[in-house]
Amino acid sequence: MAALNKIKTWAEILVLFLFDAGSLFLILRLSLFIREDVLPAFYTGFPDVLSFRNPRDIWWIFLVWIFFFSYEGLYTKRFSFWDEIKALWLAVFFSTAGVFTIVSVGKLTDTISRTMVFMMGALSVLMLPLIRMLAKNIMRRFGLLKRRVLILGAGVTGTLIASALRRESNYGYEIIGFLDDDAEKAGMKIDGVKVHRGVDRAADYLRACNITDLFIAMPGAGKERLQGLINTLQHKVERLFFVPDIFGVAVLGTNLQHFSNEEAFALELKNNLAESVNIFIKRVFDVVAGVMLLPVFFILMAVITLRVKLDSKGPVIFSQERIGKNGRTFRCFKFRTMYVDAEERLKGLLERDSAAREEYEKFRKLRNDPRITGVGRLLRATSLDEVPQILNVIRGEMSLVGPRPYLPTEREDLGEQSGTILLTKPGITGLWQVSGRSNTSYSYRILLDAWYVRNWNLWLDIVILFKTVKAVLSREGAV
Repeated sequence: MAALNKIKTWAEILVLFLFDAGSLFLILRLSLFIREDVLPAFYTGFPDVLSFRNPRDIWWIFLVWIFFFSYEGLYTKRFSFWDEIKALWLAVFFSTAGVFTIVSVGKLTDTISRTMVFMMGALSVLMLPLIRMLAKNIMRRFGLLKRRVLILGAGVTGTLIASALRRESNYGYEIIGFLDDDAEKAGMKIDGVKVHRGVDRAADYLRACNITDLFIAMPGAGKERLQGLINTLQHKVERLFFVPDIFGVAVLGTNLQHFSNEEAFALELKNNLAESVNIFIKRVFDVVAGVMLLPVFFILMAVITLRVKLDSKGPVIFSQERIGKNGRTFRCFKFRTMYVDAEERLKGLLERDSAAREEYEKFRKLRNDPRITGVGRLLRATSLDEVPQILNVIRGEMSLVGPRPYLPTEREDLGEQSGTILLTKPGITGLWQVSGRSNTSYSYRILLDAWYVRNWNLWLDIVILFKTVKAVLSREGAV
């Protein structure tokens, strides 16, 4: 089985390489077409460069690109969807810079157009991720890029890991089953996957079911037993993962410090947004993106202003005191989505409707909220009511991405997470909006906000912005 798995792995690499090579050739030809047949129609100042006509002129370009694909681990590592996009974009940047440098220093501009090199890089940012994800989906349909997984432990930790693996289909993990010592769990199914009894029989299952990846999710099993399982099973699978019972801590940028003499290790955990360099980077990103978004939304804001004004009495812009960085309060702007007597309407409903009261206590929102105006429902469903917060971003009171802007009355609800969440500015959007939005409980939103602060990096902000667009368009979890 091991030999067959190795052959399959090399076959996967070869097929993926062929897809990438074909994609690069297609993008190269398209870049050449744009350079020679499209751009000259708009600008006549381009030099008369006859880009490559002989394969010997361009073969090295493919080598540069494939080198950086390999360097970023795109043939050997398993990525989540967004991590693979990040790796692809890094490969595109380095490849474009590398080819441009070679063309300029090597004085190859007579055969290779530098405009075409830049065009190839620009097209690759959009086309390569789409083509590669399509290619990987096709490969998975034919049984490639899949890994057979066995999970030891069918408790809370094992269930969470199974759920996480299913959400990240890009990993290609196929859960074959669970093993657990609890007799009451034997025979039950978790999301359609059967739980078998007897963790000590793991080696037999690994061999009989051709398991390639093993997850040990038994944090309560005790140190000696866990150590024994890891030492016994590690060489029987291609990859073994140990899942500790610590969730919500920093993982992005976490460093592993090992002490070889004592055979021990320690995890270095940081609050990323407590570092001044990261604060500066985030602020620059907010200002640049915020200024760029203002003209884009200017007409939209004008139209919404008119609609709000005609829909009900009251001001167009609603401002409310919210908690900002380090606990300082500020006025948060929104388009008004409620009637001017909103609080009286809410109080009356909660007094006479126990179900509504229970829903509000859990989510701090109501699906059928009597306070919301007609146009307000549309604005909330599309999150367009939050567009004026771009002004808060430019003023330095908020970020594009961050924790939810909490009310002063909610500060006590933050509990022990208060110190972490208030390390940074609140955001127009955040992890809670792209994790089910109003479908997530209030306490879970607080945990997501704290996790964001500990794990922040610029790429995480970019991913959340992309996911926010998807959530808004699909109205996922909107109220």
